[in-house]
Amino acid sequence: MGESRTSAEYLQRARRVLSGGVNSNIRLAERPTPLFFIRGRGATLEDVDGRSYIDYVCGMGPIILGHADPRVTQAITAVLDQGLVFGGSHPLEIEVAERIAAAVPSVEVMRFCSSGSEAVHAALRIARAATGRRTVARFEGHYHGWLDTIYIGEQPHEPPAAPAVPGTRGQPASALADVAVLPWNDPEALAGAAQRYRGQIAAVILEPILCNTGVIPPKPGYVEAIRAWCDREGAVLIFDEVITGFRVALGGAQSLLGVRPDLTVLGKAVANGFPLSVVGGRRDLMEQVGTGAVLHGGTYNGNLPAMAAARATLQVLAADGGAVYEQITGTGHALMAGLRQAGAAAGVPVLVQGMGSVFHVWMSDRPSIDEPRAARSEGASKYARFAEAMVRRGVRPIPGGRWYLCAAHSTAHVARTVEAAAEALAEVCADAGHL
Repeated sequence: MGESRTSAEYLQRARRVLSGGVNSNIRLAERPTPLFFIRGRGATLEDVDGRSYIDYVCGMGPIILGHADPRVTQAITAVLDQGLVFGGSHPLEIEVAERIAAAVPSVEVMRFCSSGSEAVHAALRIARAATGRRTVARFEGHYHGWLDTIYIGEQPHEPPAAPAVPGTRGQPASALADVAVLPWNDPEALAGAAQRYRGQIAAVILEPILCNTGVIPPKPGYVEAIRAWCDREGAVLIFDEVITGFRVALGGAQSLLGVRPDLTVLGKAVANGFPLSVVGGRRDLMEQVGTGAVLHGGTYNGNLPAMAAARATLQVLAADGGAVYEQITGTGHALMAGLRQAGAAAGVPVLVQGMGSVFHVWMSDRPSIDEPRAARSEGASKYARFAEAMVRRGVRPIPGGRWYLCAAHSTAHVARTVEAAAEALAEVCADAGHL
């Protein structure tokens, strides 16, 4: 499968009216060129040249049931003639909120938003208002939206905190003044931070399973220690489950870890691709929004099509005791094993780490990685060549190494993907002499 000529032509046209020719910077990294698609069905996408791809991007995580799942599509179209945005409340908002509260018990009261970034922003505002403090503790490699991005300096650091710099030009250095960045999975640094920032922390925010950088789970007892720190300090524990919520389990990562946060941010898989996010948690914290003491607004919050998509998605995910999760996990584990076997057969060290519904792939001979810095750097250029070779063979992974699965992926998709991986590894090895 050669380069998409039409996608390249569309990219040139798009660059005249869209900055960079795309609407999200992560799309700039796609090689050989950002692709332009005309439709998605189930686990596949079709580009403007009519070429089909097995899709492991899944919309960067929202697609949990499959592209254009008929149950979700029908639910959306059924409400379109009722209206889109009322600028007022409607009963479907309540039903969706009740379903989410039943699935994620820590989310007693919630508000709806349209993106994960804005829901995180709301959670931090609520925590600061509740505590009267400003400092937020977060962790290296964790991503909490594009509004306030942070990178970690490349120099080695000592606990309890890592050197941080703004993640983008145009973001003032003052944005870091109220942020403490800690290394992930480092109990020593955690203990040091508890001493250094005593009485200062408004909130501790984290991805309970670090999906954005390596799909790295917490070490045993680590999140429990963070929970205990927040309890001692009167700080608000925020779980950013924009990725893990409704993807790794109906109750999110918190249901797997057995740790209850004070606030939770949900998104992506909650509506199978329709723009929707959620911020919610303890009633006493969320009441600050309910009384108007903390401002939260949004023209599109709780819009009718988003609520219809969420209700339909949650119905499917909850059916038969959440049987769809067993299906997705089984398919994902089969693919993970197949990718490892393809690497072994090619004599290439391939590390596949994570969960069936979301995992990460490196070119590495390590048995596992629990440090985000290594996940960002190790084998990155080798993996980029591999990912490009996969795209040419009709398999579309995320360039950075993360893979998502949905309920529409089948054993046939897995077999074809493993076959493509074996061919791609052989090609990359031949081009480079050997990885």
